[in-house]
Formats: sequence, structure tokens, C-alpha cells
Amino acid sequence: MSAYKSDFLNILAERGFIHQVSEPDVLDASAKAGPITAYIGFDCTAASLHVGSLLPIMMLYWLQQTGHKPIALMGGGTTRVGDPSGKDESRRILTDEAIEQNLVGIRAIFGKFLKFEGAGGNAIMANNADWLNKLNYIDFLRDVGKHFSVNRMLSFDSVKMRLDRQQELSFLEFNYMVLQAYDFVELHKRNGCVLQMGGSDQWGNIVNGIDLGRRMLNAQLFALTSPLITTSSGAKMGKTASGAIWLDANLLSPYDYWQYWRNTEDGDVARFLKLFTILPLDEIARLTALQGEALNEAKKVLATEATALVHGRTAADQAQETARKTFEEGSFASDLYTVKIARELLQGNSALPFYAANAFVTAGLISTTSEARRRIKLGGLRVNDQTISDERLILTTEHLTPEGVIKLSLGKKKHALLKPS
Repeated sequence: MSAYKSDFLNILAERGFIHQVSEPDVLDASAKAGPITAYIGFDCTAASLHVGSLLPIMMLYWLQQTGHKPIALMGGGTTRVGDPSGKDESRRILTDEAIEQNLVGIRAIFGKFLKFEGAGGNAIMANNADWLNKLNYIDFLRDVGKHFSVNRMLSFDSVKMRLDRQQELSFLEFNYMVLQAYDFVELHKRNGCVLQMGGSDQWGNIVNGIDLGRRMLNAQLFALTSPLITTSSGAKMGKTASGAIWLDANLLSPYDYWQYWRNTEDGDVARFLKLFTILPLDEIARLTALQGEALNEAKKVLATEATALVHGRTAADQAQETARKTFEEGSFASDLYTVKIARELLQGNSALPFYAANAFVTAGLISTTSEARRRIKLGGLRVNDQTISDERLILTTEHLTPEGVIKLSLGKKKHALLKPS
């Protein structure tokens, strides 16, 4: 059991969110005594957030659920610089227009997890461009820069890693930690914010902000970091061979999002249920006590609950039903990935045959026809749920189902529909 007395730190500890806390006893007492305000920063480098951002979003969710005030800080200003933490290269510099466009997509994600001011809640969406873009450089150097030791800044992991690898660190990026520290001070002045949260790689940056708050405002500020999440096999959370797992339905369908969680490794199910769903811990304990094939039921619950948080309960249930029909009934549902093809391809033209091997490449399930033919020899490809053995099988209109499509399957988990038009 957790030793914390406040609901906020207690829940975070029990569910596995905490890596480090500064002055935990003082922060715990403060959180128990009354509402505190905390923030996490998010840069606006893409049009959406991906699964890698879910952990900090969930921390803000539990902060609000336990009676406190969350601030989601959009890095409209710091995105113009780029955070060097964990990076070997400088980030691409975005235009102000691109940053603002990205902000619109990112704001929509947060509305699913937090209740904002004006919508029945107390959460704030702040943008550090509001203060950073207006800074006078000379004044900033005099008032803020004087509190930073270059010797100390060079000792931080985010800087040391780049220098040790003899990778260039621009002066622009070197300033990032100063700007992030200043964000903490500014949010304390504007909103009474006392806690900054983030991934464990942000510890040095957050401690800088604590130190700056003490020096400039004589304020007592706190840091809380979460562990960096990797899968049991060591893969980075949110990245797959096919690309990032976006939280925006326009970039990744709810069905594909559901499938991402359904494919969780056995060793990660318990941890991910605690971090990425809001199921009670006793229910999670019951699910993860399942063994062998039965553990697949826990994975389905994880997939449905995680999808419901991002895309809504209806979309999550639809995704689960699509998967059930596809995998358990051997049928298909209309929201499977669909590729349109010219109807002429299916005319059985002997001069221009549409081989099944080509169809799998067209659908994006396999990268080359030679690989498709090899899989056919191994019995790994199916057309309309029938295993194909002839690598020279030609698809025609006769292969169309009553629904007017051809279903292609690679193994048990990858499917696509060909729809002639």
C-alpha cells in the first residue's frame, strides 16, 4: 500500500505513475489540506498527440478527479526552440502558423480527459507563447538568466548526452531549459501553480524551475516525474513499425487504435490497465490473474477501455464488435480498412491478370509480390477467409462477396477489404 495520505498521490502511486517526487511529505500534506494547481507541458510539433502523451494526460486526469486544478500548458513558444531532451538532433523549426494549426488538433484531445473552465470544470489550457513571445531579450537575461549556472546546465543529462555523443547542441536549444523553468515561475505568478509533472527525462528541467521560483519569488514549488514507458520487449511506447499511434481519429481509426491495445504483450497487461484505463484496481487484479488464453479477455478489456477514453464508448464498442466478427466469426465488418480498386482489374483479362499476390501488395498488407508468393506457399494468406495455395491465383468478379468486396487476410490479425469502383 502507498504511504501517501492525499488521494492524488495515493492513486498515482498505486497505479504506477510515480518515478520521483521532490519533498514528497510536504507535497502530500499540501495536497491533502486542499486543492493544489499542477501543470504538464506539451510541445506542438505535430497535428495530434500520440499514445506516448497518454501517460501525462492521465496524470492530469487523476489530478482533477481528486479535486485539484490541472493546467495543460501548450508550448506555442517553446516549440519555436525545441526540447533537446532525449534527442540526438535539433528539432525542425516550425512556422508560427504551423504551430497554431497543431494547437487546434491537440486542444481537442484534452477535452476528452479534462473538464475546462467554461465547460463545468476548473482545468486551464495555457499557452507559453502568451509570455515567451513578448519577452525582451536583455531584460530576460538580466532578470532570469543571472540565476542560471552554465556549469550546472552542462551537467544535466539532456545536455550531457548530446555532448558526450559529440552531437551538436545549438545555443537555441541550450536556452530551452531556461525557458521551461521560466514557464513554471510564470504559471505560479498567474495561476498559483505549485507542481510541475512530466517524464523522468524532465527531472533536471523541472528542478531548474523549482530553483528559479525560489530565487525570483521565494516560492516553494514541487516536481513529480513518471517512469518512461517501454514495452516488455523494450520498444518505445507509441511507436510501431507502421508509424505513430495517434490519438486523432482522422489520423488513426478507432478500430486500429483498439487493435494496438489488443496486441499488448502479456507482460504489460496489468501495468497498462492501471496506467491507461480508469478501471478500479480490484477489477484490474481480477483480470490480470487470468492465465494463458484467458489473458486475451483482459487484453480486450484493456483495448476497449483505452479506446473509450480517447474515442468514446460507442466507437470503442464498435471496434470490439468489428474485431469479434473478423476474428471469431470469420466474417467482416464494413469499418475494416478498405482499398478501392478499378472494377476493370477483376474482369479476368488474361493479358492483364490481377493476381492475389498483387492484391495483397495493393492493399498494403505486404510490401512485395515475391514476399506475397512466399507467404502463399506457407499457407499464410487468405481470400474471403479461405487459405490460398496457388501463388498464381487470379482475382475476378467471382471472388466478390454478396457485399461487393474481397476480404484479404494476412495471418489472424491483419485484414483489408478490396472494393471495386
